[in-house]
Amino acid sequence: MLAVKSVNVRDNFKEWCDKIIMGETVVISRPHNENIYMINETEYNALQKAKRNAEYLAMIEESVSQLERGETISLTLEELRAMEADNWKPTEKILEFERKHGAQKKG
Repeated sequence: MLAVKSVNVRDNFKEWCDKIIMGETVVISRPHNENIYMINETEYNALQKAKRNAEYLAMIEESVSQLERGETISLTLEELRAMEADNWKPTEKILEFERKHGAQKKG
């Protein structure tokens, strides 16, 4: 990782871009600790993927926690297919689940 002042990057932009493309990370120091990091596209994509993966894993962990707390409902394939109908009305199984857990989600 290289640190450089913004004026140096401005004056030698192509050279700094070449270093970044070759895999170098450049920290552009600015006043008041408002630094900027420049990375190449491959690194950026890897960071975005890691972020998405972390968000996905957090959702899975929350789902597992909901399962452990008994805050889930299991439906058969037939029940799911019935829910697709325009005239579908909640079954007693679903109404009971909403009575038990629905207030927690709304609040």
